[in-house]
Amino acid sequence: MTSPFLQMISEKMYVQRYAKRTIQAYLHWISTYIRFHQMRHPSTMGDKEVEEFLNDLVNKKDVAANTQALALNALAFLYKEILDSPLSLKLNFVSSQKKQKLPEVLTHSEIKRFLDCCPPTHHLACSLMYGSGLRLMEAVRLRVKDVDFDFRCIKVIDGKGGKNRVVTLAPELFNALRAQIQHVDYVLNLDNNNPRFSGVWMPHRLREKYQTQSRALPWQYLFPSQNLSEDPESGLVRRHHIDEKQVQRAVRTTTKLADIKKHVTPHTLRHSFATHLLQSGADIRTVQAQLGHSDVRTTQIYTHILQNGAQGVTSPLSRI
Repeated sequence: MTSPFLQMISEKMYVQRYAKRTIQAYLHWISTYIRFHQMRHPSTMGDKEVEEFLNDLVNKKDVAANTQALALNALAFLYKEILDSPLSLKLNFVSSQKKQKLPEVLTHSEIKRFLDCCPPTHHLACSLMYGSGLRLMEAVRLRVKDVDFDFRCIKVIDGKGGKNRVVTLAPELFNALRAQIQHVDYVLNLDNNNPRFSGVWMPHRLREKYQTQSRALPWQYLFPSQNLSEDPESGLVRRHHIDEKQVQRAVRTTTKLADIKKHVTPHTLRHSFATHLLQSGADIRTVQAQLGHSDVRTTQIYTHILQNGAQGVTSPLSRI
C-alpha cells in the first residue's frame, strides 16, 4: 500500500478492530472511488460524486446489489469516520436490480464422487464444509477447542457478521478429526521447543485474559499452516491456519477429477448441505440456524432450488 491516506484508513480500521477482509474490501472501494474521479481527494467531494460513482457501478459495470451495497458502506465509513463529514441519508442513485443467481448445488452422487476424488490434505476441510455447512473461512479458522465430540457439534466462533453458532458434526468424521488433532499436537510440541515461536494468534480480548493459552492445544488451528510466519500485527513468529486459496485450488482440481460438469467452489459444498437438509425433511428454521442466516428469506433461496422446474408438475412430454 503506497498511499499514506489509505494507510491511515487501514490503521484506523485496525484500531477499531475491523476484520482484515473488511479492511481490504473497504480500501478497494475507496481507492476505486478515487480513481473514478481522476484521483481527486475525497475531502473535495461529497454526495454528488458518490451518487455518480454508485450509478456507474450499476449502469456500466452491472454489479450485483450486494456489491453496490458494499461500495456504499465503504464510502459511508470514509466520510463519517475518516473525514467527519457524513453522507446524506437521502442519496439519489440507481439501485442495482441484478437478480441473485440460484446457487449451484451438487447431487448426492456428485458429492460422493467429489469426496472420493478429494486429496487427503484437504479431504477433511471439504467434508466439514459439506457435512456441517461451514463457509470456507469458518472451516480454515477452526480451532481444536471448537470440535465437540460429546455433543456431536462444532462451535463456529466469530463467523460472518461476528456471530457465533453451533452446527452439526457427522460422527463419520470423528476418526479423521482425532487424527488431525494428533497432528496438530505433534506440530505444537515442535513449535513450543522453538525459541522463536510466540504462540498462536488470539483475539484481542482473550490474549490478555488467557495469556498462557496461545501455546496450549485447544487454541491451535485445526488446519495449521505448514510453515511458521511473522504476524503482521505484532511482528511475532506464529503458526497461522492454512491459506484458503489452497482449499479453493483443491476444490477446482477435485471437480475435474470427479468429472463434475458444474461450476464448483467451496461455497457449493455449503449450498449442497442446505439443500440436502431440506430434501431430508429439515424445517427451514433449523436450516437457517445451521447456516447462521439472520433473515429466513436468505435461507429460502434453497427452497426455490427444490421447487425450480418441478413444483409437482408432470411434463406433457412424459405423456407422449
